[in-house]
Amino acid sequence: MFRSTLRPLTSSSITGRAATLLTPTARPVLLQHNHGFHTTRPAFVKPGDPLPDTDCLMESHPGQRVNLAEEAARVNNMLLIGVPAAFSPACSATHIPGYARHPRAKDYEVVGVVSVNDVFVMKAWGDQLDPAGDLGIRFFADPTGKFTKMMDMAFDGSAIFGGDRSKRYAIVIEQGKVKSVAVEPDNTGTDVSLAEKVLGPISG
Repeated sequence: MFRSTLRPLTSSSITGRAATLLTPTARPVLLQHNHGFHTTRPAFVKPGDPLPDTDCLMESHPGQRVNLAEEAARVNNMLLIGVPAAFSPACSATHIPGYARHPRAKDYEVVGVVSVNDVFVMKAWGDQLDPAGDLGIRFFADPTGKFTKMMDMAFDGSAIFGGDRSKRYAIVIEQGKVKSVAVEPDNTGTDVSLAEKVLGPISG
């Protein structure tokens, strides 16, 4: 007759094994999965940085993808304006019109507006603000928010807009690198990112 040679674990042996698992030498193994965790992280875009290398932005229609990093490398200067929402009062009445009428905006080879909206909304908004198409401002849709998140410019706009949106900002890019960054401290206000603050006051 088969007789088992296994003996039940005693309480002392269980205690001993538990102590072994919790020894100081075992603890670091449990923390190895947290090696990439940081309580804070620096903003992605700062003076001297390139723009995110991605073609997730759309212009005019879904098939027209735009990589602003590639465009910035081909031109001398670029002005990029981020807005929380197309058609919102502050964006439509103050922020973008300020750049449209500022004479120094014409010195930039590319003047673009980026928002976390679909491409059809951004095209309709551009057509409303610039029906004749002579302002030279391009409207870029960031439907997934990927570009905005890579720029570290996303914020939770659920209370007003129903989801994540872009902070209001203005970035000057020269020779493919960021020269200056102006971000509204409350995400949506109209102060430091206004045309006269970024490009200087309009003389006369």
